[in-house]
Amino acid sequence: MAYSYDDDNIFARILRGEIPNDTVLETEHCLAFRDIAPQAPEHILVVPKGRYVTYDHFALEASEAEIADFTRTIGRICADLGVQPGDGGAGYRLISNAGENGLQEVPHLHVHILAGRRLGPLLAKG
Repeated sequence: MAYSYDDDNIFARILRGEIPNDTVLETEHCLAFRDIAPQAPEHILVVPKGRYVTYDHFALEASEAEIADFTRTIGRICADLGVQPGDGGAGYRLISNAGENGLQEVPHLHVHILAGRRLGPLLAKG
């Protein structure tokens, strides 16, 4: 499948330094920063630096180094926030929207780490 990447999307512009962000962590292959409209006390976006549109696109085409870095960055942020359930944290939610039915707003892969309060049901029935 061919993915159409928009080089002018907001995350591409943030990655190029055209738009400021509140950086939480930057690695060789990704950038993590606080969401400008947080939906929980902790709301961090993790964005790969590569031109990937959705998680499946990333999973199929990213290098092993990119995949490992992205995954470990998510783990490190959860550890730094102290939200890991196995270490006494209260937990977190990890969300990645893809495509029209997934309500993806920015055509650049990103995951939301949400934590700091009870988040309620993931989806409403119906």
